[in-house]
Amino acid sequence: MSAAVAVKNLSFYYQSVAILKETSFQIEAGEFIGIIGPNGGGKTTLLKLIMGFLRPTHGSIEIFGTPPGTGTQQLAYVPQTVRFDPQFPISVLEVVLSGRLAHLPWYGRYSQKDRQLAIQALQKVGIPEHFYQQAYGNLSGGQAQRVLIARALVSDPKILLLDEPTASVDAQAESDIYLLLKELKGTMTILMVTHNLKAAISHVQRVLCVQGNVISLKPEEVCEHFGIGLYHTPLMNLK
Repeated sequence: MSAAVAVKNLSFYYQSVAILKETSFQIEAGEFIGIIGPNGGGKTTLLKLIMGFLRPTHGSIEIFGTPPGTGTQQLAYVPQTVRFDPQFPISVLEVVLSGRLAHLPWYGRYSQKDRQLAIQALQKVGIPEHFYQQAYGNLSGGQAQRVLIARALVSDPKILLLDEPTASVDAQAESDIYLLLKELKGTMTILMVTHNLKAAISHVQRVLCVQGNVISLKPEEVCEHFGIGLYHTPLMNLK
């Protein structure tokens, strides 16, 4: 079986600046991967390359054996919390339903199955029923982030990409999100960009440090300095 993500000799240049250079790594199906690195190190660029939004300057990426963009229904992306004006007329259920857009028929109307799947996704992330018709813009940061995760899950992805899902939530919401990701662990491949390595380290199976290149480390190999955002060489914990 093909790896979930296979990157070979990948380089990406923005104009003449190398963002990623001669990078190779592989992610197996079902792995939970933490992605860390300094600002500007290439984390967001790497996600965009995996999703097919950018093309490598050199080298290749394969998603289950095919180039990015040829099986978009296999990937789902959770951004940092998207905030709407409280007066913007979109409900919690409508936000989650938008994750089914790629499955709509030509006449562009959600089916009863789509609505059932959206409700199931909301139940999975722990959003109570009385929130479904409320305005998404009125939610707390933690609630909003769980709704975005539900929007990603409703498409039944094989790979879930999360960009700092706990960046703008309180401690309780952060704990709830990690508990949810723990429940999803093994059912799909999870790639999570995070700056809070200290909180994530006990959940992920492997860490990719992105700093112009990509270095794969086991959680116990990661230097504790990374947990407070200090990136340096050597990368490994030498204790």
